[in-house]
Amino acid sequence: MRVIYMGTSEFAIPALNKLIAYDIEILCVVTQPDRPSGRGRKLTPSPVKKVALENNLSIFQPEKVRKPEFVNVIKQLEPDVIIVAAFGQLLPQSVLDIPLCGVINLHPSLLPKYRGAAPIQWAIINGEIETGITLMLLDAGEDTGDIICAERIQIGLEDTAENLQFQLAEVGGKLLIDVLENIPNGQPPPAIPQKHDEATHAPRLTKDIGQIDWNESAMNIHNLVRGTSGWPGAFTNFRQGTLLKIIQTLPLLNTQKKVVSTRQEEPGTIQFTTDGKLIVVTKNGEIELIHVQPATKKVMSAKDFVNGYRIKSGERFAEI
Repeated sequence: MRVIYMGTSEFAIPALNKLIAYDIEILCVVTQPDRPSGRGRKLTPSPVKKVALENNLSIFQPEKVRKPEFVNVIKQLEPDVIIVAAFGQLLPQSVLDIPLCGVINLHPSLLPKYRGAAPIQWAIINGEIETGITLMLLDAGEDTGDIICAERIQIGLEDTAENLQFQLAEVGGKLLIDVLENIPNGQPPPAIPQKHDEATHAPRLTKDIGQIDWNESAMNIHNLVRGTSGWPGAFTNFRQGTLLKIIQTLPLLNTQKKVVSTRQEEPGTIQFTTDGKLIVVTKNGEIELIHVQPATKKVMSAKDFVNGYRIKSGERFAEI
């Protein structure tokens, strides 16, 4: 089986590692060009490129895969199958038509739910209790191809977009090997059409998605914090416009530990439990802050935040 692998982010690494471990012939790895990163804006290779370099694999980094000169490169390599995982570019029909066994895409949702660039994040933000990984035959649409196989996993109360991505990527790598071992000679693997009328969309996240509205419920805010972990992160306003990132939370279930107030507190109001936990009042319920990150500072525990900034009960977080 002659394979071309296309991937860029951390999500694409486990499947690539599986291909390497099973000694499958990898003709080349295609990944995004090096991008500026960090304060120094130094050109940095993608996570997939780093793995490819460590394993002496041939690497291509086209700015646009649809350019005829790159399409010709793919044709000349004569792959049996192309595998795509979090690559970052849509493949044109001219590339999709090249491999006899088709183009297999690893997508981190239970298609047709959450088509798009941020399926893991939106599944958590929307409070889903399960998601999964789908292997499909890529077509010219956005995640509209026929489904080869899928596997479900549960979303725990403390799962974040970052750790859920790792879980799904590992499952996807195992499914991929099973599919490749059973592909008919010179034909795509068997697949079934999606139910397009059941499709939902998971658009790319923007920075403002992470802004906390304390008028939401404690559970909705907790889901936002988990779903935006990594990037863009959840944030709120604190003391004359200071930005505070909320890194880790937990809805407060044991309300008996809450300090009893003599009046109805406004959403965003800070209080403390009898055992010293930092909690915030929401429109529906209270939420514990476990780790936070003040602007220009490192991530710290809520306890260190309270002590360092002398936080008092009754102070309020607000919208930016």
